[in-house]
Amino acid sequence: MSAPAKLPRWAELGLLPLLNLLAALVLSGVVVKILGESPWVAGQLMLRGALGSQEGIGYTLYYATNFMFTGLAVAVAYHAGLFNIGGEGQAYIGGLGSGLVALWLGHLPFFVVGPCAVFAGAAFGAAWALVPAWLQARRGSHIVITTIMFNFIAASLMTYLLVNVLIKPGQQSPETREFGAGAFMPSASDVFAKLGVTLAPSPLNLAFFLALGAAALVWMLVWRTRWGYALRVVGQNQDAAVYAGISPPRVIVQAMLLSGALAGCLGLNELLGAQHRILIDFPGGAGFVGIAVALMGRNHPFGIFLAAVLFGALAQGGSQLAFDLPKINRDMVVVIQGLVILFCGALENVFRAPLAAVFGLKGAK
Repeated sequence: MSAPAKLPRWAELGLLPLLNLLAALVLSGVVVKILGESPWVAGQLMLRGALGSQEGIGYTLYYATNFMFTGLAVAVAYHAGLFNIGGEGQAYIGGLGSGLVALWLGHLPFFVVGPCAVFAGAAFGAAWALVPAWLQARRGSHIVITTIMFNFIAASLMTYLLVNVLIKPGQQSPETREFGAGAFMPSASDVFAKLGVTLAPSPLNLAFFLALGAAALVWMLVWRTRWGYALRVVGQNQDAAVYAGISPPRVIVQAMLLSGALAGCLGLNELLGAQHRILIDFPGGAGFVGIAVALMGRNHPFGIFLAAVLFGALAQGGSQLAFDLPKINRDMVVVIQGLVILFCGALENVFRAPLAAVFGLKGAK
């Protein structure tokens, strides 16, 4: 079987993902048409809802923050040759860590609570990734299987804790009491107001800038450090890594710890930044969307940022779509996300050969 055609770097990183995205959107338009609505009108409503106002942009970036954390988590593991499917569970347990800090220390100023919450979220997320990492590195258990299993364990554990241990007394809804004011992540509108800039209220908060910082950190670690070089060597050829004196088991565990820590930071945005309490299923599938974000972003932090904003716009625009077009509900957004995942994952190379033919490259046939 011949190898896929090699494309120029700009086409590989820009044009090919764009064509995959356009194909997904065209098929989504076909589905909208089948439902009896105008794809053009639906597209305008989604675009206006996501980017047509300060509030819409705030919500888009708020959703994008979750997807950046989980996309970066997937990318770090991928560079080590691992497919971390456990971002949802790691985000869940990481949020538990941040939430416990917020519950216990919420009476203190945020400059005390915030760093503790960041550390706890990252530590809890990393701890939840440790066992699958160790099983992969030392026992050969497939990381996909173990991380999927740990997603279910995390969901069951959180359900038990929120129903029997952490639930606010006197209520039936499985959620904790509200955090103290010191544990509220400052909103972007409040921060910019102090700088004399007025922004429309939205859930966008400082966690967005933490996600940008995490993206910069991942770029530096993976492409500008010896550890990052070892990570990429292990991901490409473990035999060569051993020959070079690199320990694949150690790198695998370290990569999964960092991956889990990144996913665990989702709770900073969702719990401290918006909900201000721990509640059931707060990741909302962001761990799985992170897989598509990493694939579409070519596992590079800048690409992940762009893909996360796209998926954030789909999430926010879908709300506007469901409100204005009664024949379409929010599940349509899931359909669009699924088509993007399909074309950016399983059908990633559909347009590769035609593009290679256009450029006159080898392997076009």
